Amino acid sequence: MGKPTGFLEFEREAPVKIPVAERVKNFNEFVERFSDAELNHQAARCMDCGVPFCHSGCPLGNIIPEFNDAVYRKSWKEAYEILISTNNFPEFTGRICPAPCESSCVLGINQPPVNIEEIEKHIIEIAFDKGFVQPKKINIRTGKTVAVIGSGPAGLAAAAQLNYAGHSVTVYERDDAPGGLLRYGIPDFKLEKWVVDRRIELLEEEGVVFQCNANVGVNVPVSAILDNYDAVVLAGGSTVPRDLPVKGRELKGIHFAMEFLKQQNKFNAEKDPFINSHIESNVYPEIINAFGKNVIVIGGGDTGSDCIGTSKRQGAKSITQLELLPQPPKSRTHQMPWPVYPMLLKTTSSHEEGCDREWAMATKEFLHDENGNLRALKVVKLEWRLSEDGRATGFEEVKGTEKELPCELVLLAMGFVNPQYKGMLEAMEITLDERKNVRADNKLYQTNHKRIFAAGDMRRGQSLVVWAIAEGRECAAKVDEFLKKE
Repeated sequence: MGKPTGFLEFEREAPVKIPVAERVKNFNEFVERFSDAELNHQAARCMDCGVPFCHSGCPLGNIIPEFNDAVYRKSWKEAYEILISTNNFPEFTGRICPAPCESSCVLGINQPPVNIEEIEKHIIEIAFDKGFVQPKKINIRTGKTVAVIGSGPAGLAAAAQLNYAGHSVTVYERDDAPGGLLRYGIPDFKLEKWVVDRRIELLEEEGVVFQCNANVGVNVPVSAILDNYDAVVLAGGSTVPRDLPVKGRELKGIHFAMEFLKQQNKFNAEKDPFINSHIESNVYPEIINAFGKNVIVIGGGDTGSDCIGTSKRQGAKSITQLELLPQPPKSRTHQMPWPVYPMLLKTTSSHEEGCDREWAMATKEFLHDENGNLRALKVVKLEWRLSEDGRATGFEEVKGTEKELPCELVLLAMGFVNPQYKGMLEAMEITLDERKNVRADNKLYQTNHKRIFAAGDMRRGQSLVVWAIAEGRECAAKVDEFLKKE
């Protein structure tokens, strides 16, 4: 490595963030860049370890020590070429990945791990600044055509790789612009949409075609896809949200997280978020706004955190986050040895901005006032049973702990259960697995129809953006093999 003793000389540092009081006034990204010296020191912390476990910790297999060494030497083009060889979109993962690679960092055994995610983001942004990122010229076209359904990270990765292989790729997106979760699921304060647009424009220059407002199985017949393409990649994501069917669920003011987040992202983009739904249902949907309200977010994951940050920026009176599971530990336990990914207490930037957090809490009922409006949530404390390895195996309600939490807005951020079956998957007669995800061979990514493949959350279930990119790349390789045989 560039500086073998760097891990002894430099502490882990994070970039400066704009103060909370300022950043909650808008939806812009608020994490500053490292100075040249700071970036050099952080890269220098990468050890000359015998076995770089970070390689296997990253679903993409990023070649992390090598690009850290290049960053330390300020060999920016080399660092970029190493990074892009395994990761199509480091500008996305460098902003929104939970960095499982850092959990496997050898330095992390007894010190804070190398700040791999931030280094990755800096590499790609410096590469853009210096003009290293240019459209790839596709010299030979195979004459084969591929339709990719869905333009989230899995679909984009599959499209990019198949295009590089020389196939002609068309991406179908049911929304008005490409990006999927990246565009309409992740808040702008974590990922500004010019970052997505920049990558989409690059893919278009390389030859990928995007068809938006194209909902396959609804306004695009499935036959038009099957009849006109040599292969199809299903990358529509896991989009059916987990519901909370308790008494009072029908009350006004209870919404799924993605309704709330998508609406705000469309407002930020100065788009009418309701135009399509208004035309289809002839009813103008409710504008979801947290201003002046007591907000409760049900769900302790990243989507719940995004709801907190968005509610804060909208001017919520109070924000409370509820989680069914008990509070995780702050550091590794013997059930979570290095280098496995640990389930630890996570305090996000949105939590830093202000909210109350309640653990091991179950919702009993949504309560209304005399006018039928949501006024409170009835909850109860839970006592969890744990197995010898620390896993939660069941719970009991704690008697006498029921209470009411005042609220006028509840956001359900409890994850997604499976992809939408009605429409495209039903028309294609796609076989599902026991979890109602698309059944596709783990090695071939092939469904029960040999020309139709699946990747990302639609195949594996709700997961991380980095896993979606990895699945898109792997699926593309299998589609390429299939087309060559054909």
